[in-house]
Amino acid sequence: MPLSDEDWDLVTIWVREYLLNTTNPHTQLRLYGFPPDFIGSLPLTNVSATNARVLVHASRENIQGQLKLVETVATIDELAVLPDVEKAMTFLDRLRADRQLGVEIRADAKDNFRTSVFGDEVFIGRTALRETLREFVANPDKVVLLVDGDPGSGRSYTYTFLRHLGQQSGFRPARITLSRNSTADTLVRRLAGIVDASAARLSLNPTGLNDRLPSIDDAVHWAVGRATTLDERLWLVLDECDTLEPGSDVWDVIGQLALAIYEQASGDRAPRLVLLGYGPGMHQLPYDLKASQCRDTARIAGPCELHDFFDQYFRESPPACLGDGKLAEDTLTAMVDLAVDEVLHAAKKGGNGGDCYMRRVCAAAEGAVSAYRSL
Repeated sequence: MPLSDEDWDLVTIWVREYLLNTTNPHTQLRLYGFPPDFIGSLPLTNVSATNARVLVHASRENIQGQLKLVETVATIDELAVLPDVEKAMTFLDRLRADRQLGVEIRADAKDNFRTSVFGDEVFIGRTALRETLREFVANPDKVVLLVDGDPGSGRSYTYTFLRHLGQQSGFRPARITLSRNSTADTLVRRLAGIVDASAARLSLNPTGLNDRLPSIDDAVHWAVGRATTLDERLWLVLDECDTLEPGSDVWDVIGQLALAIYEQASGDRAPRLVLLGYGPGMHQLPYDLKASQCRDTARIAGPCELHDFFDQYFRESPPACLGDGKLAEDTLTAMVDLAVDEVLHAAKKGGNGGDCYMRRVCAAAEGAVSAYRSL
């Protein structure tokens, strides 16, 4: 299971406190076995916080870099004596599982877009989204993906699939969650931090007084241009777009950002834009982007989707104890039906966590998968 942005924030703290808390960061990284070419590409300074962001940002470009960084952090003596080392080892186990999953998928020639179980996480149904993403990834002329649907239908959960798909397909989705309090300035700051860790303090100043990014247009073109120069393919994900007020200046940033990607980005490293919770009745994107969009509508997984999910997974990984023949087939069919019934019952029962129905479905399905693996 890929690490979330919050997990990487914690790794950044460890790097700042225990790995790069030094006036000689280049030497420190050499001592821990980081490749010389990689070290030389890092714009390190004498500020440990900035260096930590830069190192984490560069390491996240591929699974090998992620593993190297977390493996290094987990071996540092200062962290090894703290309770946090258990979380570091958990992160390491998850990244190793991701690397192994990638090896298995390539060896079995499995279709990444059809995979429904990633480590301990599941992604149920969404057949239309999977095919839309197949087109979106393959077609460089498609630059914006819009996902709408009712609240709680799994729009934000799309990001879960993007994280796993990106880990296997060579791109990194970076999510910014919007709210009714979001402003153009806060969004520009977040974009700056994503595309250039050393520029995280940049902000939008429309007055033009001593500012490096004097307008929304300049800000987003700078961010897109910087993203295009990265060694990774970056997908910018704006989540919960429907929480924005109709008069929010964030709509202007979104429109300009989409247009900048359309006009400026080219080649294999071009960024993409994903807008979650962006319905057709909201602010329209610039007309020039009409042919460059893909759209999907999220819907809550029902019994049919759950049946297809369990049937696919159980048949791809049948337990040895079932054996072969008609009895094994009948048993497998009964197990699928039982899993569907149990998941629907658990999801309807709810809980005290306040999760939406779709999240309860996924949590119950993950429990069923875990039980199946134990057979």
